[in-house]
Amino acid sequence: MDFASPDAEQRYDALVAVASGLIVACDFDGTLSPIVDDPTQAHIHPDAGEVLSALAPKVLAIAIVTGRPARQVVELGGLEALGDAIAASGRELHVFGQYGNERWSSSDRTVAGPPPPEGLATFVAELPRTLRAADAADAWVEEKGLAVAVHTRRLPEPEAAFARLLPLLREQAEAHDLIVEPGRNVVEVRAAGMDKGLVVDRLITELGPKAFLFAGDDLGDVDAFETVGAHAKDGLATLLVCSASEEQPALTALADVVVPGPDGVLELLRRLASDIA
Repeated sequence: MDFASPDAEQRYDALVAVASGLIVACDFDGTLSPIVDDPTQAHIHPDAGEVLSALAPKVLAIAIVTGRPARQVVELGGLEALGDAIAASGRELHVFGQYGNERWSSSDRTVAGPPPPEGLATFVAELPRTLRAADAADAWVEEKGLAVAVHTRRLPEPEAAFARLLPLLREQAEAHDLIVEPGRNVVEVRAAGMDKGLVVDRLITELGPKAFLFAGDDLGDVDAFETVGAHAKDGLATLLVCSASEEQPALTALADVVVPGPDGVLELLRRLASDIA
């Protein structure tokens, strides 16, 4: 674990001191789940259930904030069982899917969310032409209901294909009043109006925490990092954790702590549970 900011150790100690009022929020892919070639097989880290179950009774709440559909991440994460374990400790597991457009929790296991954005169906219908124009016709297209993701990881030169696709997809998305969310060899297209920073605000408003830890790995987590940082200026005890990778260094400069991928995230959370009296 690398304390990246000058006062990171003090920030960590401040979280421990007010742990009963701490929200621990994590991204899923690349943070709690290793990145794999097939996102449908991106199961949660095998140690995550044990670590989060041990941490939950000592903090205010656990949240998973992801770009995936909420129901999908519940299945990939085994979150029904984890939710049972956390509920038994008197705490709650919150899952925000599709950047906060969908919500599931261990106390309300229905998935609530809005209808698909206008323009998305037309965007999808036009997508094959855009892929051919970028010489990426074999990119994998993942339809998420409220969004669509174009993955280049399986292509022979994924980074080059991503670079060709991004400006074309951004232009096409803007024509349909949609936005793009670049990630690690993936471009997601979705409606505007919701992001992970707004999820942070919602959790703070609803739960009134004394402290907030957010762990993420990708560009989609920047809004959450910036929002947590803004609340830190207002006196909230905070810790920003970057699950680092060579593919995406964007969060490193914003983080208090840099760890090596999901293994490092869970090592940090295990240490946190141990340090809380």
